[in-house]
Amino acid sequence: MMIHVAGIFFIVGLSVIAAVEGRNVLKLPSEASRFFDNAVDDSVGTRWAVLLAGSSGYWNYRHQADVCHAYQLLRKGGLKDENIIVFMYDDIAYNQENPRPGVIINSPAGEDVYKGVPKDYTGDDVNVHNFLAVLLGNKTALTGGSGKVVGSGPNDHVFIFYSDHGGPGVLGMPTSPHLYASDLIDVLKKKHAAGTYKSLVLYIEACESGSIFEGLLPKGLNIYATTASNAVESSWGTYCPGDYPSAPPEYETCLGDLYAVSWMEDSEMHNLRTENLRQQYHLVKKRTAHGNSAYGSHVMQFGDLQLSMDSLFMYMGTNPSNDNYTYVDDNSLGASSKAVNQRDADLLHFWDKFRKAPEGSARKVEAQKQFTEAMSHRMHLDDSIALVGKLLFGIQKGPEVLKRVRSAGQPLVDDWSCLKSFVRSFETHCGLLSQYGMKHMRSIANICNAEIKMEQMVEASAQACPSVPSNNWSSLHRGFSA
Repeated sequence: MMIHVAGIFFIVGLSVIAAVEGRNVLKLPSEASRFFDNAVDDSVGTRWAVLLAGSSGYWNYRHQADVCHAYQLLRKGGLKDENIIVFMYDDIAYNQENPRPGVIINSPAGEDVYKGVPKDYTGDDVNVHNFLAVLLGNKTALTGGSGKVVGSGPNDHVFIFYSDHGGPGVLGMPTSPHLYASDLIDVLKKKHAAGTYKSLVLYIEACESGSIFEGLLPKGLNIYATTASNAVESSWGTYCPGDYPSAPPEYETCLGDLYAVSWMEDSEMHNLRTENLRQQYHLVKKRTAHGNSAYGSHVMQFGDLQLSMDSLFMYMGTNPSNDNYTYVDDNSLGASSKAVNQRDADLLHFWDKFRKAPEGSARKVEAQKQFTEAMSHRMHLDDSIALVGKLLFGIQKGPEVLKRVRSAGQPLVDDWSCLKSFVRSFETHCGLLSQYGMKHMRSIANICNAEIKMEQMVEASAQACPSVPSNNWSSLHRGFSA
């Protein structure tokens, strides 16, 4: 007992000496520091992580790069493979377009982030059904994959990172259907009711990602979420062709997403024992806003905001090599010169590929075809949605209804079943919304909010699209978004 008391007085004495010397931070001897670090370790239950890249296709390189990078960060932080579940289509590393087969990078001078990444759920196993089953720890509901689930207990901490395209109320998947906000929130409520975590944190990289939680995520679930954008704006790709710093010229695609690389590059700089979620949120928010220029978005936070005072260490661990780094209220990793709208990153890839291909080559012809088909698909969707609105509400009122944005704090739609059925009705006649068409989810939600009947929606969709497109984005080939 006397030794214990003496030890306390010794440490207090050190703090007094530090104060006398004018320092504002208590510096402990390495032995004492390790003692306190171990005490923190003991207070943290098992850390679990679910990492999901929701896209496929080389032009979406950045999403799988984000997720692979996140895996490397967590492994260096001390998380075990058995507690990290990775979803990615896995068609990038050995894609014929990849200039470095078997290697994925997330920044221009970045190291390989693909090596060692678990192949838990790949290809068509990356789907909504498996993702929600993994979150709930429900092995019997899985279809394919490694079988790993979040087997968390009441003292554990869960971290979820998602990177892909999104739209109002929806997050994309490389398979059909997409993940709807209402379904994600329902599963989070079930997980809370089951008492299978102490706290849960979500980082969501997607367009209109704020709409996933706006008016939907209640307080009291011990859940904290941040999103790359608010409910009405796009998120942004970075390290793209023509950017500064730019992707190496042979890549012809964006290497990362602005919000995603911001939180990861910040995490790699600092001792995550001393940096908390709130501090990272503010640094990432500042960098992702891109100086309030036209190339940035507004990072948002939702849920139980008191959890933002938790250290990042509780969810990500920390790299021991960063133990001597101190938090600074500034992100020295400044934003790139010109981020790219997430929805235009595919066009950038096709154009860069076309521009660099030798004149008259098959590659140039292919790139031109890809660009032309993508533009044609966009125009078809834009025109079809606009026509549906005019048929339902009139030429003057139609555009106004479709563009209507609800006030902050309100969910996108009152009836999520209506939204899903109307999306399916539209896609049955007009083809798949696809990663670009997810931007029109608000328009379809507004049609539901206006209490349009199903028969009216079916009739308007049939009139707007006399035949179903048979292009690469057709619902005939890829199924439905809902």
